[in-house]
Amino acid sequence: MNRRIPESRALPAGTCGAALATAPRRSYPRRVLPVALSLSTGEVILIVVVVAIPISLLTFVLGAGNALKQIGKGQFAVEYDSDLPQRISDSSPASSREARQAEIRQMLEAKAYRQRTRGEAPLDVEAELGKLLDDRQAGSLGVDRGLVEEVRQLVVARNERRIRQGKEPLEVDKEVQRQLRELENLGQ
Repeated sequence: MNRRIPESRALPAGTCGAALATAPRRSYPRRVLPVALSLSTGEVILIVVVVAIPISLLTFVLGAGNALKQIGKGQFAVEYDSDLPQRISDSSPASSREARQAEIRQMLEAKAYRQRTRGEAPLDVEAELGKLLDDRQAGSLGVDRGLVEEVRQLVVARNERRIRQGKEPLEVDKEVQRQLRELENLGQ
């Protein structure tokens, strides 16, 4: 493949270009693997993906798998019931009753103050406090007739189930009262 450079492009004598003109020209690239010539772009992309997927899965399983185990962990995580803060209760029930009355009074005074600032007739704090405390002290068992009836139906259904199982039935009125007491104490 010796081509001769036309005279118009030839460099003047005595320059470095003369050495280049006489040097044999290399074909670029020298050697190309026959396999690379036969692969299309789509095939190369598929090969890269097929090779990258197992490598990435292996990396994920060995390295990032531990990161998944750490999700939800840390200084604020609650794993066991013992991690939860324990319930704080007063030692004497009388002080808790007084504290409850003070909180109710404070809430009613705030409500009366808001009504006064809006120009409405303010709430009579003492009368409202007496009414709320009388309701609480009388006990809320049996106040809601719908709730009492629903609990009674549940107790009757439970008794029917117990009889079918061969067990002794429960006394309906006592069981209704017990269930209502449990429901009343749920929030405390």
